[in-house]
Amino acid sequence: MSKSMKRVTAALEAAGLNVNILKMANETRTAADAAREVNCELDQIAKSIIFQGAESGKIYLFITAGGQQVDPAKASKLTGEPLGRADAAAVRAETGFAIGGVSPIGQLTAPAAYFDETLLRFDVIYAAAGTPHHIFPIISQKLLEISASQLSDFV
Repeated sequence: MSKSMKRVTAALEAAGLNVNILKMANETRTAADAAREVNCELDQIAKSIIFQGAESGKIYLFITAGGQQVDPAKASKLTGEPLGRADAAAVRAETGFAIGGVSPIGQLTAPAAYFDETLLRFDVIYAAAGTPHHIFPIISQKLLEISASQLSDFV
């Protein structure tokens, strides 16, 4: 098991959850790939989108439904500063995950996190488990809780 997936597993266990991490036959780097692999609706995939503050350099996590896009203006308003996409090196350094496998939990340094209310339309959603081949099912409300996210309108 990779270090990344071990951190996700540890975060789930620390939250008292017994979740079966699923190994997919094909990559799940995109929400569309993950939805196809697990045979669910696109919006049942919880994407972990990382932005970086243009002024502070801080990393911000936006957990959004697979078919939604983060609105940069709304996201900037939430964080109080202009945002840009974080580069792969910054994502890896702060979260410990490579792009394509960023999990909403188990980061090296937990960033300020925001949660898309679209995900709450589903009982069960799926999120990256730290690798491009692993995802985990979770009750949407539980992911909101254990990711220490703020329910926000940013799409």
